Amino acid sequence: MADEASTSSSGPRSVKFTKEDFKHPLLEESSFAVIFPKYIERSLVETLPYLQELLSAHGIVCSLDRVEGSLSVRTTRKTFDPYMIIKARDLIALLVRSVPFSQATRILEDDMHYEIFRIGNVVSSKDTFRTRRDRLLGPSGNTLKAIELLTETYVLVQGKTVSVMGNYKAVREVGNIVFDCMKNIHPVYHIKRLMVKRELIKDEKLVGEDWERFLPKFKKNVPKTLKPTGKKNKLLQAQKEREPTADKKKKKDDTPFPPEQLPRKIDQQLETGEYFLSPHEKAAVAHKKKMEKQISKSVDRFTKRQEAFVAPDEPTDAANDDDKKKKKKKRKRDDLGQDTEDAAALGRKLRNQKTKPLHDSKGDRVVTADEARDYLGA
Repeated sequence: MADEASTSSSGPRSVKFTKEDFKHPLLEESSFAVIFPKYIERSLVETLPYLQELLSAHGIVCSLDRVEGSLSVRTTRKTFDPYMIIKARDLIALLVRSVPFSQATRILEDDMHYEIFRIGNVVSSKDTFRTRRDRLLGPSGNTLKAIELLTETYVLVQGKTVSVMGNYKAVREVGNIVFDCMKNIHPVYHIKRLMVKRELIKDEKLVGEDWERFLPKFKKNVPKTLKPTGKKNKLLQAQKEREPTADKKKKKDDTPFPPEQLPRKIDQQLETGEYFLSPHEKAAVAHKKKMEKQISKSVDRFTKRQEAFVAPDEPTDAANDDDKKKKKKKRKRDDLGQDTEDAAALGRKLRNQKTKPLHDSKGDRVVTADEARDYLGA
């Protein structure tokens, strides 16, 4: 959990140095440097005078290199507290992680410790990482504020890191909460445990007893859905398609003998005689096979291209004669049908007329309508 942090301050100090206790200067010079990102350079330039003034009181020099992008501290002959260079290193490390100057200066106190937890590699998915980091902050930062009040620490979530300042035990407790949150355990469970512990501390009768029976225990229960989700349905369907049916399964022959061993590559080369060829001859054989394969493919492609230029089959003379005969017969049928239709129309016209004799242009009698009707009917 919290042991996964990459940077942390050392253990608690037991001795406080003053100028009277440490009269002789240090024999060697110690220095530490921290690289900072480009976006925080302006903030560091503004706070650099205040930082130099604060560290000069302890005999430590601070410098900012804008070309290399580094912030460094080192001891001088005026340094009287040998551990203050470690505290100055922690101070610039917090400033680089965007901790406010007024809050970062508290690390110079003896009972203050810090730790920077890197949470970027805990979760592989970026969307899941953002969701769980927002869960650590809570709505309007309420969850983070509750953690700070219960543990009496300062917590800053910046990018893929979480900076924590406070008591040593409290810092480790916050580290457990941070990594559990990134592992999908909500911080509210830890907050409830901390609230119970806060009340148990006030009871003097429970000082030497185990508090586990009073602390809430939470189990991760994932309810099983009655119907699988759409994604599971697709996976199940694909699995069913891959599985062979009962009909397709072949029964294996139950024999006590092992299967026949497949020939090795060397055995195949010995059978074909390729094993005894020189490297030059092997290369020539391989080149010949390659060229034969290329030629066969070229021929196939050429034949496919030539299919587009082949003329379609034309009808022969016998077929033309058959077509002409069919058309002639059809034409005769059409003419015969037309004559039949004309005769039928003439018959209808004569039936509708009165029975009176017909005369030609000279006035001679030709035939009557009844006679013509009888003639057509016959």
